[in-house]
Amino acid sequence: MHDLLRSSLIVVGAGLLSMACGGGGGGGGAAGGGVAKTGKPLDIARCGPDAVIDDGEDGNNQVIQQDGRAGYWYTAVDPDGTTIEPQAGALGGTFTMREGGSNGSGFAACMKGFVPETSAKPSGLIGFNFTDPKEAYDASKYGGIAFWAKKAPDTVGKVRMKIPDEDTDPQGGVCQECFNDFGMDLELTDNWTEYVIMWPDATQMPSWGNPRPPAILPDKLYGVQWQFGTRNQNFDMCFDDIAFVGCGG
Repeated sequence: MHDLLRSSLIVVGAGLLSMACGGGGGGGGAAGGGVAKTGKPLDIARCGPDAVIDDGEDGNNQVIQQDGRAGYWYTAVDPDGTTIEPQAGALGGTFTMREGGSNGSGFAACMKGFVPETSAKPSGLIGFNFTDPKEAYDASKYGGIAFWAKKAPDTVGKVRMKIPDEDTDPQGGVCQECFNDFGMDLELTDNWTEYVIMWPDATQMPSWGNPRPPAILPDKLYGVQWQFGTRNQNFDMCFDDIAFVGCGG
């Protein structure tokens, strides 16, 4: 895994700002899940190789098989005409990594496509499950997740990072109005940037979803997703070096 302290860092959630080594300039607003701020590297425990979920360097469609994780990457779209590449999920296809990862590495997980104006529930997403077959994964020994991301020039950068858990994923058998996963809205830039989201700073979208538990369940996580939902816009986004951070929970 690449050194997670290199390059720029996006500190997500006001609770993290007090942990920064110094002040930082203001970033763009992140509606529905906190405010993204730029700052210096955080005093957050960086974990060992077992904490790396995927760095894409094996070029395949599976996360790194370690510490009980062996899930696969996929993409998905709404049924109203949204397009996505690569196609890998319910509509068939096998996910493939794209050449050119963060910090000069070989590969990254990317999605690109178009969301039409006519989409009732606009959505194009990329993600992975922690296990295969899909089961709840215990990540309570960590405090959050870090990853690198960027968008292509002249495309929209707004994306929601989602972490399905037992209370929000249908497989958990709890929710009736599912998929309002804990997470955060982010604004990607044209440059590779690291993002860190700690469990307490992940929130649900307001006014929908059932039930609405007070916090994410890090001991019962199903995976990670990045969802784009802006109508009449192209999207082209890449994600790399996904790893748990905050050893000790």
